[in-house]
Amino acid sequence: MIVTRFAPSPTGLLHLGHAYAAITAYECGDDFLLRIEDIDKGRSRDGFIQAIFFDLKWLGLSWDEPSLRQSSRMTAYAEALASLKALGLVYPCFCTRAEIAAEVARAGEAQHGPDGPLYPGTCKLLPKEEGLRRMARENFALRLDVTKAAALTGPLRFLEHGHRHPVDPLRFGDIVIARKDMPTSYHLAVVVDDAFQRVTLVTRGEDLLPATHIQRLLQALLKLPEPAYAHHALVLDAQGRKFSKRDGAVALQALREAGATPSDIRARIGL
Repeated sequence: MIVTRFAPSPTGLLHLGHAYAAITAYECGDDFLLRIEDIDKGRSRDGFIQAIFFDLKWLGLSWDEPSLRQSSRMTAYAEALASLKALGLVYPCFCTRAEIAAEVARAGEAQHGPDGPLYPGTCKLLPKEEGLRRMARENFALRLDVTKAAALTGPLRFLEHGHRHPVDPLRFGDIVIARKDMPTSYHLAVVVDDAFQRVTLVTRGEDLLPATHIQRLLQALLKLPEPAYAHHALVLDAQGRKFSKRDGAVALQALREAGATPSDIRARIGL
C-alpha cells in the first residue's frame, strides 16, 4: 500500500501551489494523510488550520482524522535529538546571523548550498565545557556535524521515480536541527513523522528536492525507514515565480469567494 501525505504549515491560507501538491499526493497514494506542521508557534494560527481543512474538503479530498499536529510531537523529536547527541553528532552554536555573515565575508570564497553560504563551523571546535557553560546563559542553536555523520553512515542514496540517486550529505553544511527553545527543526521533525506515520511515498515540489539529501542522512542516522520520493514541478505565476501565501489573489479562499469551483482550480493548475 502506498501511503502519501500533505503537510502544510498553518501560517497562511492555502493557494494554487498547495492545491497542486495536495491533489498530487492524494492521487498518488492508496492512503492519504494530512499533517499540520505547526512547530512555528510564533506564526501558526488555529484559524489557518481550520481554513486548511475547509479548503481540502472543498477540493474533494478526504483523510483519516484526527490529523497529526507536530505541536503534539515534541517528545518524539526530543528523543530523536537525544539519539543524535548520543552519537556525538550535535554541537551548540552561539553565532548570530550577523556574525555568520561577517565570518563568511572574511572567508572570501565561502562554500554555498541551496540556501546560500554554508555555516563556516565557527563553534564546532569550542571545548565541550565552554559550550555547556554558555548554553546555560545564552541563546543557541544545535547543529549537526554532517562530516562526522556522513562518515558514520557511509554512502547513501534516495529513490526517486524508480531510480536511485546519490546523496550529498554536505550540501547544507552543518544544519541547525534544534534551538534552545525548540527541540526540533523542519528536517528532523519531518523524518521522525514520516516514519511514525509509515509514509512510503513523499510527493512534494521540486524546490524541496535538495532537502532530501539531509533528510536521507537523518533517516540513516536514526535507523528510520526510507520512503520513496516524487518531486513535481511547481505551479508558477505569470512572471514565473512560485506562489506565496502573501499573494491573497491566488488563495483558494479568495478564488472560491470569486466563484471558482474545484473543477476550475484543477483546470487552472493542470490537473
